[in-house]
Amino acid sequence: MAGPADPADGLVGSALRPGHPDFLDLPWDLPLAEWEGRTARLEHLPSGPSRHPVLFVSYAGVLYALKELPPEIAAKEYGLLRRMADLRLPAVNAVGYVRARHRGEEAGVLITRYLDYSLPYHLLFMQPDLERYRRHLLDALAGLLVQLHLGGVYWGDCSLSNTLFRRDAGTLQAYLVDAETSEVHPHVAPGLREHDLAIMEENVAGALMDLVAVQALRPDYAVEEVGPEIRRRYTALWDEVTRVEVIVPAEQYRIQERIRALNDLGFSVEEVELAAAQGGQQLRLRTFVADRSFHRDLLQSLTGIEAEESQARQMVNEIREQQATLAQRANRSVALSAAAYRWLTEIYQPAMARLQPLADRTTPPAEVYSQLLEHKWYLSERARRDVGHQAAIADFAQLLARRRGLPSGEAKTL
Repeated sequence: MAGPADPADGLVGSALRPGHPDFLDLPWDLPLAEWEGRTARLEHLPSGPSRHPVLFVSYAGVLYALKELPPEIAAKEYGLLRRMADLRLPAVNAVGYVRARHRGEEAGVLITRYLDYSLPYHLLFMQPDLERYRRHLLDALAGLLVQLHLGGVYWGDCSLSNTLFRRDAGTLQAYLVDAETSEVHPHVAPGLREHDLAIMEENVAGALMDLVAVQALRPDYAVEEVGPEIRRRYTALWDEVTRVEVIVPAEQYRIQERIRALNDLGFSVEEVELAAAQGGQQLRLRTFVADRSFHRDLLQSLTGIEAEESQARQMVNEIREQQATLAQRANRSVALSAAAYRWLTEIYQPAMARLQPLADRTTPPAEVYSQLLEHKWYLSERARRDVGHQAAIADFAQLLARRRGLPSGEAKTL
């Protein structure tokens, strides 16, 4: 039974980034485990298992995650997440941390911005409508580890429960949630990378065995094969991104080919290093990548749309197609920015005005548009011709309406 409250209980201090609430109205005199019924700001959201109490609160429709930790660990994790944000790595956005006293003992609370439209791993296994995304989980976790290691981050506790996933054009993107054990280095040594992979394999097997135990997975599910498969995918991606090519001076066009290949994987190229080899008869080509947001950044600069990398790649490809069509019609070159404006106002915005009201509220707009493109491809394959955007929008609107149990007429008018 809990002891009586101490008059000194409550907020001791905080470090918060500007642009967010001050959180002063929360019941800081109590541990998070006792907040139920003490504040109307609590939101109940799906979350994976955690070593520490985690709650979600809402301010003007914006959600925040609160995690209770020892004060020094909360401050350390806040600093680590801030550094990861500076490096543009896929991790939750740190808002600040709070020091509070409960019954004479101090505790820390890390505050992060809730990752909108995110899914904990267990929902991918327990919700039938998300089953199609399961096979992409392996690539997503492997890709996350590659990005962290390229950015100099040793995770130290890579696991499914410490990761959130966002849908991305039928695939998944993974985000680090828990950085308690992380370290940031100028370079992650091979030994540390190997240690991260070994921890990942052990933790993934444990998480999947828990799902087998609650019958979310078949009893014969090959749990022990998943971690090694993630390692194989990690190794293949790491080798592709970091490999050194040898070219002859006459093959300098291969530099741009290499950059385009990395861009296609989503990586922005920060630097290209050329070094003479074989007495100048050959060149060693090495590229240094920055982050995996090449198409995201390009799309946002052109249109202001925020999307995941694969979603953005699809849209940028559409904009480039629009650019080629406009140039052909005008018989002159057309700037990509001009094509982007036409695409945004004539294609994307009308489509989303029709479809977003019909879509599931847990599906982000960019994913709805990606689903439209997938639906258009399916209709065109079936018709053996390009059915066009308008026919695809009309048919997809009917499909979304049926999923939500709406009358077909409502799909036409929305």
